[in-house]
Amino acid sequence: MTHPAPIRRVPDPRPRLLDLFCCAGGAAVGYHRAGFAVDGVDIADRPNYPFPYHRGDALAHLAHLIASGEIRRYTLVHASPPCQHGCALTVGTNASRGWGRSHLDLVGATRTLLDATGLPYVIEQPNGRAQIRKDLTLCGEMFSLKVIRHRNFELGGWTAPQPAHRPHRGRVRGWRHGRFYDGPYVAAYGNGGGKPTIPELQAAMGITWTDVREELTEAIPPAYTEHIGRAYLTVLGTAGPGVAA
Repeated sequence: MTHPAPIRRVPDPRPRLLDLFCCAGGAAVGYHRAGFAVDGVDIADRPNYPFPYHRGDALAHLAHLIASGEIRRYTLVHASPPCQHGCALTVGTNASRGWGRSHLDLVGATRTLLDATGLPYVIEQPNGRAQIRKDLTLCGEMFSLKVIRHRNFELGGWTAPQPAHRPHRGRVRGWRHGRFYDGPYVAAYGNGGGKPTIPELQAAMGITWTDVREELTEAIPPAYTEHIGRAYLTVLGTAGPGVAA
């Protein structure tokens, strides 16, 4: 049996975070800004990911880390498992086109392994049918971004206060049913229909290290996980080390 190749790391005194289903690193950059060293895992080639990463199945890699004891390198685990199964933007389309079973739901399997790590964790999902606790719900307006992009976060083994939701200042710019609507936000999903240019999308999301539209539209703004990471480090500093980095 072959084991996943180890992630190449450099010595770093900061607490280390494991970023599962990392995509191009929207979450990772936020955690890095908050004060973490970050290792990513994704099944796809991610040349734009800005930190060390392992290419392979995220759950298989996590299982290996648990079995080998290497999971003890980490202080916190973040996971953004595939969400198309339950995403509000795709559920209706899938049903109308007969695609109801075309996407995997890995949330349950991910949580089972995360519980087995013994570490605190974060599971991120969009609004929709994904079966997670909504311990935190974040929105771009909370961080003065030009996207709304609601995201829900389940916090395993720790808690953080929920920021107040700010009223939206207008519409998302774009075409709806043959009519163009202007507004202060851009649509960070899909292509066409008045969607933003790549530079507009980068500026709205706060992501500059990739210009691949699919990576931008799949990402969460780094501001979200910077907020979460700082909240966790506050807990860690108040309660003591708790877990080994």
